[in-house]
Amino acid sequence: MAFLLDDAAFGGQLMVGAGQPAAIGVGPGSKVRGSAFVEAPMQVGKAGAFNSAEATLMVGQTDNVDCNSPNRSLYVKGDVKIEGDQRSGVNVLIIDGDVLVNGDVDCGNKGALAARFSQADSLPKPFDMVHPSKGEGHRLRYACIEGPEVGVYFRGRITNKTEIKLPLYWKDLVHINSISVQLQPIGTYQNIIVKEVDEEKIHLQEKDETPIDCYYHIYAERKDVNALVVEYEGETYLDYPDKDYKDSQYANRVNTRTA
Repeated sequence: MAFLLDDAAFGGQLMVGAGQPAAIGVGPGSKVRGSAFVEAPMQVGKAGAFNSAEATLMVGQTDNVDCNSPNRSLYVKGDVKIEGDQRSGVNVLIIDGDVLVNGDVDCGNKGALAARFSQADSLPKPFDMVHPSKGEGHRLRYACIEGPEVGVYFRGRITNKTEIKLPLYWKDLVHINSISVQLQPIGTYQNIIVKEVDEEKIHLQEKDETPIDCYYHIYAERKDVNALVVEYEGETYLDYPDKDYKDSQYANRVNTRTA
């Protein structure tokens, strides 16, 4: 039997289903006024939001035209705690979408991100992937090259030319006086020199007039951020003096000068 009510007010507790929930008190003198207990799965929002009982509490967007609500299905003001049940065999938290965090992220005793950052300054910075040749069951791990600068590079091959064109954005990205060039002749000995470096090109010269055919690696230090403060006083990485790499007192420095 169902009752259709226009409004209903409960001064004590609302109990749906069976059970005695000790968390909200039971009986006179102990029950929490204005509390509620729902034994079985509960759904809030649009009726068609869920096709099955996927959780004890399911919250979907409303389609009630009387409600000026929103795009959000859930808005929580205050702290939230999620305690997983390892016996359930499902993931504690699944997020299918973007996450915006306006604050610190701490992963607790199993690896706080802040603690990971503090170690990352001394440990290798690896990436790890399924082995591209051997496939599943095998892994491939590489690590970043480290050095005393915020460096960038590009590489390639030049054939029958005497100029290597720098990327157009390099004049705004790097200190031109930090550029270094490595050349590796292909096929035969070549007496190649770097004749000149400007904002747009690396000018080469083959002193014996042999046609140039070589690989090149070109490195430079970024100027859109401050140079690294390689050595500084402190107990942890939090003592690094140039917090955002934009502090004016550390500006206009170059760690690697080549010109």
